[in-house]
Amino acid sequence: MTTDLVLETLDSAIAAFPKREGLILHPDLGSQYTSNVYENRIKEVGIRHYFSKKDLPHDNAGTQSFHITLKKEEVYQQENQSYTDYN
Repeated sequence: MTTDLVLETLDSAIAAFPKREGLILHPDLGSQYTSNVYENRIKEVGIRHYFSKKDLPHDNAGTQSFHITLKKEEVYQQENQSYTDYN
């Protein structure tokens, strides 16, 4: 995953859900989410950026649970050759 990909996803979400008052984004600590470019874009559109503390998965239990459910029920059920297959 690249910064450009997450910026594109962010822009799609912003277009689909223009009301952002009080919105908090809770990503993992991946370099694409901690990049200056991404941080600046989040601030520009008025979204609060929240990170869990490193090595404390219980601080992020809800997000982790959602991701594993998504993977089990959607991602792992399909045979895709590349990321472009999802488009």
